[in-house]
Amino acid sequence: MAIQWFPGHMHLTQKAIAERIKNIDVVIELLDARLPGSSANPMLAELTHGKPTLKVLNKQDLADPLRTEAWLAHYNSQSGTRAIGLDASVAAPAKALIKASFELAPNRGGMVKPMRVLICGIPNVGKSTLINTLTAKRATKTGDEAGITKLEQRISLASDFYLYDTPGILWPRIIVAKSGYNLAASGAIGRNAFDEEEVALELLDYLKTHYPALLEARFKLDRAASMADEELLVAIGQKRGALQGGQKINLQKAAEIAIYDFRSGVMGRMTLETPEEFAEWLKLGQTLDAERQVKKDAIELDRKIRFKKIPRPDLRPSR
Repeated sequence: MAIQWFPGHMHLTQKAIAERIKNIDVVIELLDARLPGSSANPMLAELTHGKPTLKVLNKQDLADPLRTEAWLAHYNSQSGTRAIGLDASVAAPAKALIKASFELAPNRGGMVKPMRVLICGIPNVGKSTLINTLTAKRATKTGDEAGITKLEQRISLASDFYLYDTPGILWPRIIVAKSGYNLAASGAIGRNAFDEEEVALELLDYLKTHYPALLEARFKLDRAASMADEELLVAIGQKRGALQGGQKINLQKAAEIAIYDFRSGVMGRMTLETPEEFAEWLKLGQTLDAERQVKKDAIELDRKIRFKKIPRPDLRPSR
């Protein structure tokens, strides 16, 4: 199943960013430290091309610290880009954003040339929590639900530092299948856009390979790594009392438990992708997308020929 979610307000956000970026000095993109590649919006990369960018791996307290270091090194190796990790609810690390922004745009500052920063990211990545931390007050609404912020806001963090907050935005079509599942597992995609059982099975398939000890400890299981995905989901349902009539396992409830326990971090510190894994997934997604486009173009060409909008090409060999 391909997971997609692009509500109407995201179209408006896309247009607003395209207009706002003309007068922006630095772009801060908040990423989920548990899925840094999947939570990096390729559409934002296009909209903000050429602008100094600060990649912030948020929720690092929930992520695998070794993998967080690998992702920071990956992004810090890119031109015009800096990357830092933080937990948006901790005040001291959050203040590092202001310092990093001035380092990326050293010619800005003061009342004549105030720093203008655009902060953006996918839904439910923690932007509102971060901004509330920076301003030491509830400047924006927060919640564990994708799509809370719906309007652009300008926030003054200092007399010469303006922060423009935008609603969380995904991209119209997710071509990396694994990213769709990871985004759904993290809470970035509205729950009506995916099937919890399918997402939970994908999540458990990855966790049993990379974090079997954490799975076993959380759900009091043995040999989690050797279990089939469905068997593991059933075992979780049994351990957590997800039962329905006749003592049958309620797989929907078991899936919800697995996803919630990952999101909340009670399973332990986990990261669902490495830079190398994501690069492979992206390459495969691009290849499949190109193949789909070729088929789509062929169907469109055939349609135009059948409706006589264009002449049928002469495929006879020339003499």
